[in-house]
Amino acid sequence: MAQDWNHHETKVNGVRLHYVRHGQGQPVFLIHGWPGFWFEWNQNIPALAERFDIVAPDMRGFALSDKPDLPPEEGYTDAVMAADIAALVRDLGFERISIVAHDFGSLWSQRFAREYPELLERLVLFNPPYPGIGGRFFQPPQSFETWYMLFHQQPWAEDLVGSSRANIETYLRHFLRHWSHDTDVFSDEEVAEFVEAYSQPGALRGGFNCYRAAFRSAGQPQGDQTVRTPTLILWSDRDPILPFEWSDGLGEYFPNHTLKKIEGCGHFMHREAPERVNQEIIEFLSA
Repeated sequence: MAQDWNHHETKVNGVRLHYVRHGQGQPVFLIHGWPGFWFEWNQNIPALAERFDIVAPDMRGFALSDKPDLPPEEGYTDAVMAADIAALVRDLGFERISIVAHDFGSLWSQRFAREYPELLERLVLFNPPYPGIGGRFFQPPQSFETWYMLFHQQPWAEDLVGSSRANIETYLRHFLRHWSHDTDVFSDEEVAEFVEAYSQPGALRGGFNCYRAAFRSAGQPQGDQTVRTPTLILWSDRDPILPFEWSDGLGEYFPNHTLKKIEGCGHFMHREAPERVNQEIIEFLSA
């Protein structure tokens, strides 16, 4: 039987945000990455909603949320995304939340943890990009995996990928398969959901703008990068874009963290091993 999703929207910081909300109890936000949107959590929301009040937004620039036509360094930085999360927390009337985040969502949530610690109870990150990785993204042989980050800098990238729905499917399917250890973890029906989300006007540009914003802010002074919130970091052992070995510097930036290796999974561990990941989240957030 197909899941019925509770769709909502609200306006914060001048941007209309779409979100799905299920459950009751302690509020937990699920923050997607790229190429993602709220639906990447479809194997997690039902189980987590049995214990928590789950909110899974489409961040600005993605899927059914607004996609402001702003320069990336103004409208799509980690600081802007963190401010949107904080505004959504307050708009929904929560005093404190916990966050589970993946990919870019992990980056935005780290900024949220540093700037709005009074709003954050606990943090769960999957294979997080964090300052301790340094320049390893672009050192051989890893540079053969990170070509897309450079491609996303090109002003014509969204026009090329978005020139047809078939092109969008080919591009997204590549990452959904290549970054997964189980290359068939996303069904054709689920891939179609991603294609529909990224076929929305401005959605490709919105996602690419997050990469442009990250590149344009690289090397700029960031201040204290420490996340002091209690943090569970789940890091899979088969992620081609964020290898487990890169967890070696976590202690410097997460003084209150627990690291667990998730074996036999790639980049999308919450899809490849949902029961294990859901249980880890429930145990940590219920402690």
